[in-house]
Amino acid sequence: MQFKAQEADWFEEWFGEDYLRIYQHRDESEAERAIDLIATHVPDREIQTVLDLACGAGRHSKALCERWWTVGLDLSASLLRVARRDAPDAPYVRADMRELPFADESFDLVVNLFTSFGYFEDDREHARVLARVREAMKSRGTFVIDFLNASQVRRNLVPYDERVESGITIEKSRIISPDDRFVEKRIRLRERGREYVERVRLLSAGDLERMLETAGFEVVHCFGDYTGASWSENSPRTILFASRK
Repeated sequence: MQFKAQEADWFEEWFGEDYLRIYQHRDESEAERAIDLIATHVPDREIQTVLDLACGAGRHSKALCERWWTVGLDLSASLLRVARRDAPDAPYVRADMRELPFADESFDLVVNLFTSFGYFEDDREHARVLARVREAMKSRGTFVIDFLNASQVRRNLVPYDERVESGITIEKSRIISPDDRFVEKRIRLRERGREYVERVRLLSAGDLERMLETAGFEVVHCFGDYTGASWSENSPRTILFASRK
């Protein structure tokens, strides 16, 4: 099966009402484990301000707010409506992660969780995000990126599956792009006649570390899951902790 090349703005169409219906049962305990890992491994310093970058519907922001003052940022108005409904007093901002609307050196901690990176066709846009993150962080602040494990995705790709949710058949087809740079998922809602695409850059742990170092960070931890296990080629996640130089 071949998919045609998709435009880089697929994420502007996908993260809306249908996304919320399909992924309405996200695991809250998984979010808690991710934040527990972060709390355990941030430097021995006071954390006063946190940015949840690409916060979605606020699943991680809620857990972060229990520990620190946190602002969530996302591009999707639909996901932010849910976040604000669940936590009306929490600060949420709608913006593009390539243009952060914050003053320089605003945050002690910035997190980007659950593969909310790698959405752009051009890696210069990914580098631009990291540059903006660095500008928004305080000196020696910590940036945590929780990403897919590219080698594990390539090795264990499931070409097709389907399930029924609230009477809607959800079909998912997956391929690695012909240039081996992206994992592409096509989501079809059969009864609704709607189709969406997810397209994420297959960045290895080494790729991410090099990009972070180029942007002015020093990687201090690399974990393979939310328990804090060491990263390996078979790890389910790639979780990097980086300090701003």
